Amino acid sequence: MSRAERSKANNNGEIPLARRFKPVRGAFSARFKYLFFGSLFLTLISLFITITSNSFERFSIAARQKHLNSLISSDGLLLGHFPYPEASSGELVVAYAGLKLHRDTFIALRDMRAAAAYDGVSLVLLSGYRSIDLQEEIFYKNKSLRNQIAIERAKVSAPPGYSEHSTGYAIDLGDATMRETDFEESFEGTPAFKWLNRNAAKFHFVLSFPKDNSQGVSYEPWHWRYEGTVDALRKFEPANKRLRQERNSKSK
Repeated sequence: MSRAERSKANNNGEIPLARRFKPVRGAFSARFKYLFFGSLFLTLISLFITITSNSFERFSIAARQKHLNSLISSDGLLLGHFPYPEASSGELVVAYAGLKLHRDTFIALRDMRAAAAYDGVSLVLLSGYRSIDLQEEIFYKNKSLRNQIAIERAKVSAPPGYSEHSTGYAIDLGDATMRETDFEESFEGTPAFKWLNRNAAKFHFVLSFPKDNSQGVSYEPWHWRYEGTVDALRKFEPANKRLRQERNSKSK
């Protein structure tokens, strides 16, 4: 084979550099599309399930609330609880991060805690104002209450719109030296509760749910409400009226 023939053969067999490596863009692009649309599909399915679940939950809560409203007694009680309005934002002050109180409650509590501290007792503020929305979440969604029927649940937690906490006047208190008694009946054995029994009335605080109360609410030695203003007294008058009637009937 002559040199010219070999050169021609080599030229015919040689593949240009740009053609030796074929781009895989098509295959990669297809895989990317599958991944993208697959991920999008799963996201949409997840979003649909979330929206459907939330809608069903809202419908379920609305249905249960409608049923509860049918249980309101002639004196306005719902499962042992009186209705209470929600405090306005202008009436509330921040006690500490994440917890608000009615401004009148805040001032009275500040003075009461100072007096207790002077006597060697440390009162802890556990909770105060709760919006009706938060009360709804507590009443319907709290895992510890979810498996209870409404009547059982209402003994330990007020239905939304029926909690003293919504007024900003109600507080839950604990003893700084015995935190294991927070929200427990055993709180009645603490120095804090004994001090409150002797002195809380001086600062216009009263125990909302004493033992064997006529409303049928569980005994809550930690739960106190402020009644030091005309507005507070007006809001709690139905409960106080019932308490007076109960005392009168027992005295006869």
